[in-house]
Amino acid sequence: MADETGQNKRVGLIHRLRSGERRAFAEFVEKYQQQIFLCCRTLGLNTAEAEDVASETFLAVYQGIGKYTGKAKLSTWLWKITYNKAISYLRQKIRNYKLQQNLQSHYKDEQTAAPSGDDNAEIVWDTVKKLPQDQAMAIVLFYRQEKSIKEIADITKKSQNTVKTNLFRGREKLKELLGDKIERLC
Repeated sequence: MADETGQNKRVGLIHRLRSGERRAFAEFVEKYQQQIFLCCRTLGLNTAEAEDVASETFLAVYQGIGKYTGKAKLSTWLWKITYNKAISYLRQKIRNYKLQQNLQSHYKDEQTAAPSGDDNAEIVWDTVKKLPQDQAMAIVLFYRQEKSIKEIADITKKSQNTVKTNLFRGREKLKELLGDKIERLC
C-alpha cells in the first residue's frame, strides 16, 4: 500500500511537472537535489562545479520531462541525466587542461582524526571518493542509493558484468584503503 502511495505521488508529480506547475518543479528540486549533488561529487566535481552541473541537470529535466517514458524509475532517469551532464562537463574540462590539476589537488590524502561512532560512515564515504571513478560510482549507486545492478548499468551505460566487477574491485580497494582504520572502527 505504501508503495502504491509513493507511486501515485511520483505519477502526480510527473503530471504536475509536465503541466508546467512551478510549485511542482520546486518540490522536485527539493526532493532530488541531494542525490544529484552526490552524483556530481562522486564523479570528482568540487562544490561549485557540482552546483553548476546540478543546475544544468534540473534545466534538462524541466525541458525534457515530456520525454520521460516511465520505463525506468524517476530517480534512475534523473541519475542518468546527471551522470551524462557531469561526464560532459568533465570532458570539457579535460579539453581545457584544468581537470588534471583539480583532480590532483582534490584527491590528495587527508589525515583523519581518530573516529567517533558517528564518524565511521563518514570515514567510509570519504574513502569511497578516493576510488577510481567507475568503482566509486558503482559503490555509491549500489549501497547509498540502493540501485540494482541493472539500474546502475543503465545509468552508467556499462554492462551488468562490468558493474559487478566495479563493485567487487571497489570493495577490495576500500578494504585496502581502510586497512588499519577498519580495526579502529570496530
